[in-house]
Amino acid sequence: MTSTSETLDTSTAYPIEVIDPHHHFIDTSSNPTFQSFLKSAVANGNDILSTPEDYHHHVIEPLQTLGIKFVGSVHVEAMPDDGAEEVRWVESMCNGTTATAITNDIGEGGSSSSSSSSLKHGGSRCSYVKAYVASCDLTQPNVEEQLRKIMTASNNKLRGIRWILDCVGPYENGDTATHVGTLRHDGVDYLKSPQFERGLSLLEQQQNLSFDLQCAPIQLVESACALFAKYPKLKVCLDHMGKPRKVLGDDLLEDGIAVNPNVVPNSEELQQWRRGMKAMSQLPNVYVKLSMMGYAIPGWKRTLPRKSLLKSLVREVVSMFGAERCMVAWNWHVNDAISDGDGNSNVGPNAVELLEYFCWCFEGYGEWERERLFAGTAKEFYRL
Repeated sequence: MTSTSETLDTSTAYPIEVIDPHHHFIDTSSNPTFQSFLKSAVANGNDILSTPEDYHHHVIEPLQTLGIKFVGSVHVEAMPDDGAEEVRWVESMCNGTTATAITNDIGEGGSSSSSSSSLKHGGSRCSYVKAYVASCDLTQPNVEEQLRKIMTASNNKLRGIRWILDCVGPYENGDTATHVGTLRHDGVDYLKSPQFERGLSLLEQQQNLSFDLQCAPIQLVESACALFAKYPKLKVCLDHMGKPRKVLGDDLLEDGIAVNPNVVPNSEELQQWRRGMKAMSQLPNVYVKLSMMGYAIPGWKRTLPRKSLLKSLVREVVSMFGAERCMVAWNWHVNDAISDGDGNSNVGPNAVELLEYFCWCFEGYGEWERERLFAGTAKEFYRL
C-alpha cells in the first residue's frame, strides 16, 4: 500500500485554545436499552465501544502536550433508540455517577480494544463535556413530550437536537449518500415532511435549542435551504462541511491495496454541493462544522494532491460563511479512520495531524479568524 503522509510546510501558529464541538461516546454492550439500533444496523450485531477515556487519550492529551488549552467539548448524539436515555447516560458520566470503569488497550492506528469492569467512580469521567446535542425524531406525534423528556434529562447542558437526515432514496449499504441512520425511516426524506417541519417550529419556539443538520448536498438544494429560511430564529449547524461525497472517488482501487491515483474531481458532485452551500450561506442563522473530511476525500492524508484539493474546499466554505460561522471539529469516536471517513477509508489523521492540517488550511488568515475557527464560533453557537 502506498505510504500515507507527505509533510505539510506551514508557519501558521497553533491556536491558543480549542473547543471540539462534535464527538461521540458509544458503549453498546452496557447500553442495550438505547443503543440497539446502533449495534444491529451499524455494527452488524457487534459491540462498539468509544469511551470518555478513549477521547481524552486520543484527542485532549495530544493537544495539551502541544501547550494548547482544551476548553471543552460538545457531545453529539449517536443514533440512540431513546434520546433522553443517551443524555442521562452522558450526564451520569459527566457527574461521576456511573458504575462502569473502562480499561483500554490502545491498538495500532488509534483504535482501542476495551473491556468493562465494575468499579465505583468518585469523580467525573468527562468533565470536559460542556454541552450536549441530543437525538429526537421531530416527526413524532408526541414530539413535545419527547423534547420535554430530553430537556429534563440534563440540568443545564442541553444545547441542541440532531436527527440524521441524509436520504437520497432507500439505504443501499453505503453505496449512495443515504445514511444508515435513515433506516429508521428508510427512503423517506424528512426534509420534505410536514411533520418534521412542525417539529422544527417547536425548536424555534424553544429559542434555546439549535439544530444540527446532517444531510446530502442534493437535499440542501432541493429542500433544506427553503425549509430553514422559514425559521430565522432557529440556529442551525450544518455538519461535516455539507457532506460532499467522494469527490475523487474511492480511496483504494478495487484490489483494496493500491491507492486510487485519480486527481480529477467529480465536477457534478462539487457543483451540486456548491449550489447547496452557497444557498445555505445566505441564511445568517446557519453555521458549518469543518469535520469528517475523509467523507469528501477518503484517505486524503495519503497524498499532497488530495490534501491540496481538500484545503481548497475548506477555504471555499470559510469564504462562503465567514470564520464567524465556521468551526473545526474532530468528530472523534472509535478510531482515527472512522472519525475521519465514516468507514470510507482505513486511514485517518490523529488529533495532532488534523490540527496541523487545519493550520495549513488557514494559512494567511488573521489571528481573530483562527480563534473563531478553533474555538470562538463553537463557544458562541453552543453558548459555552
